[in-house]
Amino acid sequence: MIRAWVERAVPGPWSWRLVVREVLGGLVVCGLGALLQAADNGGWPSGLVVAASGLLFLLRRGLPGPVLVLAAAGVGGPSGFLPLLVAAGYGAGRRITRPWHAPAVFAIGFALNVATGVLQNRRDHFPLPALFGICVVGFLLVGVLPALFGRYRQQRTALLDSLRERNEQLVRERVMIAHQARLRERHRIAQDMHDSLGHQLALIAVHTGALEVDRTLGERQREAVGVLRQAATGAMRELREVVGLLREDSAPAAGGVDSIDRLAENSQAAGALVELRHEGTRRALAAATGHAAYRIAQEGLTNAHKHAPGAQIVLTVRYERDAVMVEVVNGPGGDGTSAVSGGQGLTGLRERARLLGGTIQAGGQPSGGYRLSGRLPYTSDGALAAIPEDEELRELADRLIGPEKRRRSPAMGCALGAVAVLAVVGVVAAVGVLMFISSMRDATVSTKLYDSIEIGQSEESVNGRLPVGSDFLTGDFKKIGPPVPEGTHCRWFAGDAETGPNGGQDVVRFCFADGVLVEKQHFQGRV
Repeated sequence: MIRAWVERAVPGPWSWRLVVREVLGGLVVCGLGALLQAADNGGWPSGLVVAASGLLFLLRRGLPGPVLVLAAAGVGGPSGFLPLLVAAGYGAGRRITRPWHAPAVFAIGFALNVATGVLQNRRDHFPLPALFGICVVGFLLVGVLPALFGRYRQQRTALLDSLRERNEQLVRERVMIAHQARLRERHRIAQDMHDSLGHQLALIAVHTGALEVDRTLGERQREAVGVLRQAATGAMRELREVVGLLREDSAPAAGGVDSIDRLAENSQAAGALVELRHEGTRRALAAATGHAAYRIAQEGLTNAHKHAPGAQIVLTVRYERDAVMVEVVNGPGGDGTSAVSGGQGLTGLRERARLLGGTIQAGGQPSGGYRLSGRLPYTSDGALAAIPEDEELRELADRLIGPEKRRRSPAMGCALGAVAVLAVVGVVAAVGVLMFISSMRDATVSTKLYDSIEIGQSEESVNGRLPVGSDFLTGDFKKIGPPVPEGTHCRWFAGDAETGPNGGQDVVRFCFADGVLVEKQHFQGRV
């Protein structure tokens, strides 16, 4: 039970950054509180006020409401609680999120602030209207304004988190839609290839097989027909591999990186000088990656056979740390550029590599040969950036984060609240200024009026001519001037005469006894 209360009052987790922030914040609050207490002559023990401020500052994260109420009540007495009220207001605005809890907490805090202010007023003799105005202005500026700023920060953080989550959801749905569109297109292409190209290759294989056993052909013609039949059979095998790869992402890695050895052997059997190199530790590749590596090697060997016949060819498969590298380099004997630039081989390879997050490089060598290389990452995370924008994805984005579903900025509401607070402060300040001017008028007796009043006049007639007075403004006048005659009661007012060279307060005093004015004094002194 005690542990649960402690965890609620001081919630974690406590990272080193949070510890440093809390320690520095506590030192600032306690330091400012100590300075304010040093200037306060209210008699409150400074050590107790500073210690209470530090403890409540530590508890403000877990108990924002109670800390705000206690800080507001404390500000009505010792002024050392002012920095704590600023921190408590900010914390309450940020952490109290239920609709009616924050107004209730601030209302209770304000009521206690006024109550403690009234108790403290027994010493200061403040007029109750002025005391209430000071409590309103002080609480709004020191408690409510920091709370509005804290509320803005909390709403902004929540809004950014929500937008981040929606953005992640949008990315996931983009990937899903693009994946489904790719699957539909691949299935269509696979079906078309199987129905049209597969049928034609099957007819070629059947007819060449029949020609191969035709006795009317000579030996050389039969060998040529045999080569055509093998080519047609190989083309049908590769077509089945491509169709299987198109129809399913997890299709077997037929025609993948392991089939590059067969490509090199076929080229060597055709009389080409091919050197095959495997470098690095061999790793298992995804079907799409292995097939792309196979196509790079196939394109490079085909171009070398066409445009550099008889040249030395070096085919390298290199397993690097995060990608597989396939490189075909042929020596002089042709530049190989016509096939690459005039056909669609290099364009197709680059598109295939781009969808996998890889790159293709091709160009002539200083020695006169040609180099074709491709770098394919082991994972296809980079393929996300290669997904093209289309109307379907844009419509999805508009539906998810369109103008009709965008959240209103929290700054507007908090700004309106701050403007309302400042407006109330301005109104109260204006009323306070008018009240102060009125009190000054009620507490001042002109020299002309003073001279017109004579000793011996009745107390009733004198009071009828004097202003109502203000004990708040003239209460300290009782400490200066000549002693009050025994058996009399007096009234003090401020005079309108110019102050002397010592800069003292001009004071007027009227003393009464038995309903008659027995003394009047006009003097200057320091309060």
